[in-house]
Amino acid sequence: MTCSVFVKFVSDPETDPTKAVVGLACAAQAVTDGHDVDVFFAAASTRMLVPGYLEGLMERIGAPPAMAQQFVQVLTDGARWHCSFNSLKATADIEEGQGGIIVPDEAIAWSGPPGVIALATAADTVLCY
Repeated sequence: MTCSVFVKFVSDPETDPTKAVVGLACAAQAVTDGHDVDVFFAAASTRMLVPGYLEGLMERIGAPPAMAQQFVQVLTDGARWHCSFNSLKATADIEEGQGGIIVPDEAIAWSGPPGVIALATAADTVLCY
């Protein structure tokens, strides 16, 4: 049975890198399993959207850097991406529409708390990492 899955990333991957990777793996698995998936990056988790960051994160936890690329590719192909523009600005000094993240600007919905609430209340399942 297919359901809608909302995966929200807010934890700082610098503090808990394993949680960040597990979240990406679960989101990618939900896509692979055929579910309707939305991923939302807010707060310090927006670091994961900076090119090269995920590969370094994988190395720090002893995982192959290519694993991050595989997760991102699955999510790019099958999930809808959302991001807090204020969080990205505060964390990586990148502004909405400026480019410079692993997802093309046209493939990401920029939002804040209203988007989080809308996605969470519409989803069958909510995961938070």
